[in-house]
Amino acid sequence: MIRAYKFLMRPTVGQTIALGEMLRDHCGLYNGALQERRDAYRHASRTSIKHGQQSAQLKEIRAFDPERHGRWSFSSQQATLRRLDKAFAAFFRRIKSGETPGYPRFRGASWFDTVDFPKDGDGCRWDSTPRDPLTRVRLQGVGHVKVNQHRAVVGKVKTVSVKREGRKWFVVLTAEQPQPEPLPATGSVVGIDMGIALFLTDSNGVHIENPRHARKGAAKLEAAQRALSRYPRRKARNRTRNHQRAVERVAFLHGKVRRQRLDHAHKTALGLVRENDFIAHEDLKIRNMSKTAKPKPDPDKPGAFLPNGGAAKTGLNRSIADAGWGVFLTILHAKAESAGRKVIAVDPRNTSRQCPECGHIAKENRPTQEKFHCVSCGYQAHADEVGATNVLRAGLVRRNANQA
Repeated sequence: MIRAYKFLMRPTVGQTIALGEMLRDHCGLYNGALQERRDAYRHASRTSIKHGQQSAQLKEIRAFDPERHGRWSFSSQQATLRRLDKAFAAFFRRIKSGETPGYPRFRGASWFDTVDFPKDGDGCRWDSTPRDPLTRVRLQGVGHVKVNQHRAVVGKVKTVSVKREGRKWFVVLTAEQPQPEPLPATGSVVGIDMGIALFLTDSNGVHIENPRHARKGAAKLEAAQRALSRYPRRKARNRTRNHQRAVERVAFLHGKVRRQRLDHAHKTALGLVRENDFIAHEDLKIRNMSKTAKPKPDPDKPGAFLPNGGAAKTGLNRSIADAGWGVFLTILHAKAESAGRKVIAVDPRNTSRQCPECGHIAKENRPTQEKFHCVSCGYQAHADEVGATNVLRAGLVRRNANQA
């Protein structure tokens, strides 16, 4: 299996400058390749340029500009061109499927934060000084950079990536390792129901509160964005020192919320995986659930619109994003695979409206957000517990059907 590791780098002042120049030059290569594709297709011949053609030009580009593009790894530059090729492949795939295409865009200096090295030893070397008490990663054109390795890397390192987050620099490794030993069986199965009032409720009646990290940090973020709005929009190289501080403050607060959300998701998923052999959850279509409300034109007043509940839907969408269901489910599946556990997604329709006692389905069974009262048999319970119980039953049926 492939596992990723992310470590904080501690570059010197000179190495920090070199890392910034590496990102700048790779960003220029990306934008130049994008411009070439655009110009070729806009020509009367409608020429389509592929990744192989642009990759073949790298040798000439490096020879023409040895002080910039010639400094960096040839393989990392190929990876940058491959990144653009993937963006175009996704663009054409969305066109064929009828989705919003989203043509690849040019990247600004502050929107290009990652450089990939496809192979350890080709332009980079992890643990480049094995006899040094400090772990270092060697990057072509930058040198041996100190790394704060807080955990052991198991397996053979396959790829290395350098990533900038605000003022910090990280190295991301992917290592190939054997499948770990599964955790001892517990004999326990559980179904989970995710929500907004409560982040998660399982079929055993355990409730996990929604931390609402974005809402808790909203006041500080609002103040930081208000301070940033006082400065006119301009490119990073033309910003004053105070303007740059205001930009970094907003980025820091957004990053803090993201890290808090990730930490909560990791801890919650780890607890479920350790305690249960089988986990069932709702197959939520989060993108569809968080769509904005469609406008309703007023037939009597051209150019006017009727109330469509857009403000309430915006608040709901913000709460869904703050809960981070997608991040949590991704982490849950990854941890379950490593631990040898089974996770199954089931259809969420009517899971909170079906009575677990008599099976009666009705909208009236759930009179409030928390209360479930079956209008047929009179069964009463917490609505999220009922949903988790129904999810578990559907998951067990699907598991047994797959085994058969």
